[in-house]
Parts: sequence; C-alpha cells; structure tokens
Amino acid sequence: MLKGDFNAKVDVLIVGGSLGGCAAAMACASLGVRTLLAIEPEQWLGGQLTAQAVPPDEHRWIETQGCTRRYRQLRDAIRDFYRRYYPLTDAARAEPYLNPGGGWVSALCCEPRVAHAVLEAMLMYPQMRGDLTIKPLQLSQLDLDGDTVRGALFYYPDHPATLYVEATYILDATDTGELLPMAHMEYVTGAESHHETGEPHAKPEPQPANMQAFTWCFAMGYDPHGDYVGSKPHGYDFWKAFQPPFWHAPLLSWTDVDPITLAPRRLSLFGEDGAPAMFRYRQVIDPRLYPPDLAPTAVTIVNWPQNDYFLGNLYPPVGEEPGDPHRNSSPDPNAVSSAYGFTNQEIPSATISHKSAAYELSECLLHWLQTEAPRPDGGVGYPGLHLRPDITGTEQSEFYRMAQAVYVRESRRIRARFTVLEQHVSAACRPNQTLAEQFPDSVGVGHYRIDLHPSTGGDNYIDIATLPFQIPLGALIPVRMRNLLPACKNIGVTHITNGCYRLHPVEWNIGESAGLLAAFCILRRTEPHQVYETPTLLEEFQSLLRRQGVPLEWEL
Repeated sequence: MLKGDFNAKVDVLIVGGSLGGCAAAMACASLGVRTLLAIEPEQWLGGQLTAQAVPPDEHRWIETQGCTRRYRQLRDAIRDFYRRYYPLTDAARAEPYLNPGGGWVSALCCEPRVAHAVLEAMLMYPQMRGDLTIKPLQLSQLDLDGDTVRGALFYYPDHPATLYVEATYILDATDTGELLPMAHMEYVTGAESHHETGEPHAKPEPQPANMQAFTWCFAMGYDPHGDYVGSKPHGYDFWKAFQPPFWHAPLLSWTDVDPITLAPRRLSLFGEDGAPAMFRYRQVIDPRLYPPDLAPTAVTIVNWPQNDYFLGNLYPPVGEEPGDPHRNSSPDPNAVSSAYGFTNQEIPSATISHKSAAYELSECLLHWLQTEAPRPDGGVGYPGLHLRPDITGTEQSEFYRMAQAVYVRESRRIRARFTVLEQHVSAACRPNQTLAEQFPDSVGVGHYRIDLHPSTGGDNYIDIATLPFQIPLGALIPVRMRNLLPACKNIGVTHITNGCYRLHPVEWNIGESAGLLAAFCILRRTEPHQVYETPTLLEEFQSLLRRQGVPLEWEL
C-alpha cells in the first residue's frame, strides 16, 4: 500500500475540476459523504465552461427541460450574477432569458470568470459544513489492489511533499480520462470499427489514434482605432499556407466547410455581405446591454474552425501509453498524423508537443486576423483585434495569454457494461421516432447533434441529427473495475456518440449521477455493479436521482 508524506482518508475522491467533477462534488456532499475534489493546479474549476473558455453548447429545450436541477441553478445563478453586479439597462435586467454576451451559439454566452465565480459559490456551503474539501493537487499514481483502487498519491504544487488519499470510491473527472491507463482499466480511444459497433458511420477497421480535433481558445476584443499587431508568431508561414485535404481553401481564410453538407461556406468577422459573423458566434460581452456611458467593449471567444487542431493527439492512443506492457509498434504519439502527409521537420512546433502546436495555431490565427484577413472594403487585417487575458484569468501568466487549458472534445472512454451507439440516438437510424432509444436504467437525459470535428485520422466533419436521448447507467459501469467510475466525457460511448454526449449539460449530468451513485453505494453498503444488476437497487437509486432533481426521461 502506498504512503505519502501526508495521508488522508475520504469516502469519495474526485480527480479533476471539470464540469463533471464540480457536479459530482456537489452531489456527493449533498448526501453527507466525505469528499475530496482534487483539481488541476493553477486552473479554474469548471473545465470546458471556465478554464477552457467555451460558452455552453446546449439544446433548444434547455430553458424548460433537459438538464438537472443543479445545472439549472448554475445557469440561473450566472444570469443573477449579471443582474446583481453589472450595470445593465432596465430592459436587459428584466429579460428572463438574459444572454449576457449576446453570442448566437448559446442562449447563455457568459464570461468564463463569471461562471467560475458562480461555481465557487455553489461549492462553498459543503466546504463550510466539512463534507467537501477542494485541493489543487497533481496526480502521481494510483494504488491498485486487483479490481479496486485503494487510493491515489498526489504531489502538492510547488512543494516536494506528497499526499496519499485513501478512498472507498474514485471518480475520474479529468477531460482526457487520465486515470484509466493508470488503473490498468479496459478502455477505448479513437474510432471503433463497424464490425465492432455496427454504426453506419464507424470505420471499416478500428483506428485508436483517430480522435477529434482539440482547440486552444482565446478571448478577443476589438478596438477599431487601435493597433495591437505584434511580431509574427513562430510557425506562421506554415499555418498560413496549410490547407487540409478536405478544406476548400487554406485553413486561415474566410472559407471553411459546412459541417452538414461539406460544401464551401463563406464566413466573416462582423457579418459583412450576409456571411455568418464569427465575432458574434461566441461573443461573451455585449455592449448593447448597458447604458451608452457604461458600455464595455465587445469581447468574443475564438473557438472557430480555423483554430481546430487535428495534426496529432493530446494523449497516446490505447496500447501506446508509456510503460504499457502491451504497447504495440504504432508511430510515436507525438508524431504528426500520417493522414496529412507531414513530418515533424515540416512542422517545427510538433517537435515540442501537439498541445503547444495548438497554442501556436491560435496565435497564428490572431496574427492573420490582425494583418491579412480580407476586409469588405478591399483592405486586409483588423489591427485593433487583441487578446483579453483578463477574461480567461491568464493576465498574470508570462507564457499563456489565451485560455488556461486546451479545449478537449474527445476523451479516453471506459469499456463499459453498456455502450451507447449511433443506432441508439441517430434520427436517421430511428425514422418516425420522437425519442432516442429508451433505457430502463436511465440516470439522466441530454440532447445535441452528433458533432464530430475534423479528426487526426484525416476525416472531415461528421454532423448527424439526433433525437432527445437518455444516459444509461450501464455506460457508467466499467466491465471489471469495482470502485473507479467515469464522471466526465469518459463514459461508455463511441467515437461517434461521444459527439453528442460531450457537451456541457450532459457532462454535468454524467458527473452528478456518478457522484450520487458513489454516495448511494456508500450509504447502502453496495457496489455500482450490484445497482446495475439488481432491479430493486436500481429502482431505489433512480428514486434518489429524481429527488435530487435529475430527470430520467423527456417530456415531449
């Protein structure tokens, strides 16, 4: 058994401060079980909503149904924060569905730092009561005992001491499923084969290294009279010339690909000539909501097709983890994807890491926008565009002035007792139906299109209509491990269905239900596998979910 310089014992250990991790922490603490939430050092709580700076992608029923009670409290509290502390106009303050940023990707585009403040407030009471402890810690290794995890060893940030945490249940709420290989769990990466899943859009053969693009987002303001152009970023010449095989123009251009038709699509910065206005796409500060003398300048979040990075992966594919005894002879995970025919020598940044290369791409996109982006008046460049690191909490950083963390779309995924397939949720696979496959073991609901961005295997967008769906408990139950549960984007879904289960309200629901499951098992002295396999326990657990405000079915 591992030991640290310091040792602690809790009922539930949650690793990762993602949206799912925050929801899991609230859920566990609500039932009075001792919970430790180990978060990433120097990153905000809230994952994709805060540290990764992505306004919430949601569905068209979100204001009335299709999310948990706690997620609705989060949304309501964000709106109330603006009404209480920001000098909005009377009309804006009275708007019941206030959209603080006015972006058109969501009905609730807000500043990442406001969402972070609200999440911190929602987690204060359980900390005061002593049910929840939140610590910035760096995971070192897991303490395994057969099919269970006894605990985890952590490093303190900027301190040589270690902390060993013993726990009855461990929840992986990291964005990339970091605990799965550490626990020697059965898990999946990349694209499954059609032979395995039968999915219409699956690959003929498994492609574990074929994963969705990831993006380093940034907050951007505009001063029409300013000039914020800096020196040309490293790698700019490469990215300016780069044209993906499936693109209709260079990546850094105003022409991209329509995700559904795959036809060329014209974009613009401010809606010139009727083209979609990318500045308004994920705008998080809307000056129109304020009196003229108090109006701030507009700010947007740049999470655009032009800074999707798909030349390599954030983490090794299954079978390629360092130290894995079953490691095969596939290319090194830091090598550039062969699907694009490039080498490390052709992309200098790739010799560092693909994560750094994604940051570089975003730097180059900003420089292109400032200096070479075509304008409707025939000129080029918008030199008044500039970074707003204060919006993303990186204003004090010497190196990273964009989001605190890279936006992750696809995680390692557990081999689960049940895997959600395209056939379960796709509208095309269920003609004349209004709902997706109904699961008797539902632990929540969600809805979003299957939205796969270009991948590291050279695939274009896959964008498929879905029906309102459920989250089956079986997708949260590992095939073997007894006390390690997924609480983020790492549940039993496929490369295809990850595209609709990865969004903000669904990730929150997954984390909340995983937290309630762990707490339920502690209080009932049972195990997740037994809840899944025993009808009476399942019914009791689902009753708890309903009392906690987790809807199990749609009312359409």
